[in-house]
Amino acid sequence: MKNKSLKKTLKITYIALLLIMLIPSIYSIMVSHIHTRRYDRIISNVSNANRINGIAKNDIPAELWNIICGKKKIEDGRQYELMNEITTGLLEMFKATKNPLSLEKLEVANRANATLLQNIHILVEQMGFGSTVSQNEAKLDEIRTITLLFSEIMQDFILAEIESASETNVSIKNTSIILTAIQLAITILALLISMNSFLTVSESVQKPINEMEKLSTKVANGDLSARIDIPHVEELDTLAENLNTMTRQIDLLIQKNMEEQKNFQKAEMKALQAQITPHFLYNTFDTIVWLAEEEKTEEVVRITKAFSDFLRISLSRGHEWITVGQELEHIKNYLTIQKIRYADIMNYKIDVDENLLNLKMIKLVLQPLVENAIYHGIKNRRGRGELSVTARYADEIHSKILFEVKDNGAGFTDERLRQVREELSTGAQDSEKLTSVYGLYNVNKKLKLYYGEETDGLVIESEEGKGSCISFTLPCTVFKESEGGRNV
Repeated sequence: MKNKSLKKTLKITYIALLLIMLIPSIYSIMVSHIHTRRYDRIISNVSNANRINGIAKNDIPAELWNIICGKKKIEDGRQYELMNEITTGLLEMFKATKNPLSLEKLEVANRANATLLQNIHILVEQMGFGSTVSQNEAKLDEIRTITLLFSEIMQDFILAEIESASETNVSIKNTSIILTAIQLAITILALLISMNSFLTVSESVQKPINEMEKLSTKVANGDLSARIDIPHVEELDTLAENLNTMTRQIDLLIQKNMEEQKNFQKAEMKALQAQITPHFLYNTFDTIVWLAEEEKTEEVVRITKAFSDFLRISLSRGHEWITVGQELEHIKNYLTIQKIRYADIMNYKIDVDENLLNLKMIKLVLQPLVENAIYHGIKNRRGRGELSVTARYADEIHSKILFEVKDNGAGFTDERLRQVREELSTGAQDSEKLTSVYGLYNVNKKLKLYYGEETDGLVIESEEGKGSCISFTLPCTVFKESEGGRNV
């Protein structure tokens, strides 16, 4: 009775196998159509990005220079026509782009485009009011800076699209392998079952099937280390090998997915760190203008040099890792700017062990802490505030670096300190509800993301009316140029 039941099952399986042989062809056509459309979108986006990148980087500054030099009249200039081409290109890419990272780059590019258009309006208006050549050239320099930023964003977008194309290519290869395995397995199984299903059923088939059932149960329960011995049954050897391969592939795919999620978070943090706080830019430019009006030439040179160095380290040609010395130089430039702005209320000191200067670290983690100390500590106290940034070895064996940012500002109340610590530890659940600790939260998240268990994140100590101290430790790592660490 059992044999008959098994024979009937094999007959039904044989018919089913004949039917599912159509599945690879249908699947192949569908996947090929999807991949082709995806490639077309990517190629179109890259071409469009290169075109508007050239317009923004070369054509617009050249057109405005011709107007400033008097080679063209303002009304004859093509600047707004070129800006329309950029805007139209961005809209086309917005419609075609499906990659979330690419969409983020386009949103940043769109904001840069709006800023560029606004500055062109300002240049045209000030020329209409009879501005001097030096004023026009200064505004043109600002426009060139914006176009360079726009160009870098476009390059990041192109890289994101290329990465998307690479992922699509991997998907095509994986699909090809899967299709080949499926077609081979189906063909072999269909042929073997049709030839031998009525000859060797019970002894040669039942035991391997039971073993495969046990394997599938283990895999379903999460045991991806489970494997099946090859049964040495011609009909089922390939199936057993495929099951082992499938189990290994599932394990690898899970690991790969975890790594891709981590890389995505890193890319997200990289995009966040590339956005310089607008109010800091505006305040710095306003300060430069004010100092220039007061004819304080030396201070104009000093703040402009500090601002230039600040931006250069902030961008650092896309590198994520810099030296401790560069990170502290970045803070020094930031504090130089703030010291000029808040000369009457702030003094600062940077104390660093010179043996640490060539070690490497993830960039732009100190500046948000210093900014937090100024805006939420020193500015809220009466009288002159004192701020210090310290970097030293955290232990006797020189395995870790301790960074501290101290101020004698307003400090936190006990309740507020408790709230801040809670937001740092649980803020990832709903980051939109974070209050004034958003910058601290981003630094804490960044430290955890890049260093994992090697750092405890931010440690905050504070007393109301006496100030605060924010610290963190990082592992000592030798700085190598091959890791993108050359001077920026």
